[in-house]
Amino acid sequence: MPLALLALTLSSFGIGTTEFVVMGLLPNVAGDLSVSITTAGFLISGYASGVVVGGPLLVAAGIRMPRKSMLLLLMVIFIFGNLLSALAPGYALLMLGRVTTAICHGAFLGVASVVAADLVDDSRKARAIAMVFTGGAAANVVGAPLGTWVGQNFGWRVTFWMLVGIGLVGLAGIARLIPVQRARTDARLGRELAVFRRPQVGLALGMTALSLGALFAAFSYVAPMLTEVTGYSGEALTPLLALFGAGLVVGNTLGGRFADRALMPTLAVALAALTVVLAVFTFTAAHRVPAAITFALLGVAGFATVPGLMTRVIGKAEGAPTLAAVVTVSASNVGIALGAYLGGLTIDAGLGYTAPNRVGAIMAAAALALTLASGALETRADRAGAADRRSGLVTEGSGLVAEGGEEGGDVEALVREVRDAKAGVVGNDTVENDTVKGDTVKDGEPVPASHRRDSPR
Repeated sequence: MPLALLALTLSSFGIGTTEFVVMGLLPNVAGDLSVSITTAGFLISGYASGVVVGGPLLVAAGIRMPRKSMLLLLMVIFIFGNLLSALAPGYALLMLGRVTTAICHGAFLGVASVVAADLVDDSRKARAIAMVFTGGAAANVVGAPLGTWVGQNFGWRVTFWMLVGIGLVGLAGIARLIPVQRARTDARLGRELAVFRRPQVGLALGMTALSLGALFAAFSYVAPMLTEVTGYSGEALTPLLALFGAGLVVGNTLGGRFADRALMPTLAVALAALTVVLAVFTFTAAHRVPAAITFALLGVAGFATVPGLMTRVIGKAEGAPTLAAVVTVSASNVGIALGAYLGGLTIDAGLGYTAPNRVGAIMAAAALALTLASGALETRADRAGAADRRSGLVTEGSGLVAEGGEEGGDVEALVREVRDAKAGVVGNDTVENDTVKGDTVKDGEPVPASHRRDSPR
């Protein structure tokens, strides 16, 4: 893989850490700024709102900007937002810093995915995209726990200074390693928006929202489930979350590797696995060891879908993929919010802390249904295209009959053979790759009778 991908991975690691680290620092922030825990918690929802809304608007405004320049601008925004958070004297400026940082989150991951896919050949696109998201997965395993530890021991502002440093390194890496790109003078906002009228793009966005929503329907409430239902202590949550984070990294890596080989089958298998794991988690939550194993598998299955989903969107938005990739990140955050909301409703309804797992299983099954529908539509379109190409052969052969003169009989026989080829059989031999028995048709063109292998010499 190109070294440039490491710069994108490091930058996404910093962005992922920024998103998750505040969750472990809420008591510290609330105490220092003299606000309630609930008020401090709005720093999380404010960040999510910035991701959903800010990213697409920012990319739409700079649609003609070269992608490398866009990445550099986004990292500058990331650095400024964390700098503002580190220096914020009060809650309002801290919220502004968080929202500023969030604006670059979805935009960066979307643009970086397109750039990563362009850096490699077609056989490695999903793996390249997986490397971008590996940074975000690693943020759960290393970044957020490290940032929490730093904030709790040296002050929460030091954590944001650490993120400023990561941003500066990422900025330097992108400037040095990402190839220079020309300005996209042919880029038009209307062209980027037009891809959303393609049914396959809409289906891919739906698959993304539902699959991430399924994962976070369960994950959002895993702490009370593991402590109240499974019986783990609060101290055990840190290693359990690290285990889950390791599952995310493994799933992301495997998902990228297999998606390069067979994209839609990989997505279908991953979503089926996610459905099963979530359903099983409802029962294994009552036992410590099975619960820990299921929790790790939840990370594997949940993130095995991510590279394939982004690859699917970029592929189906061919010609104008940048805004679609950014909106995919926004769709995932909408799904996360929806999953967390629906999971919370089941708990409020008195169904218990394992009920969100069932919500997640239903959402994963819905994502699987959309995936199968998308694959079926694609297969139907491919068959229709193949039929049109074969019809073109028949039309061409018919024209030869009209002009055939003395050789009209021979050409008319050729047309009959081509029509038989359209049905799939010529002289009891199956047609394959536009070649029929005796080389009557080769590479889509009629072969004169005198040049056929079975013609008399």
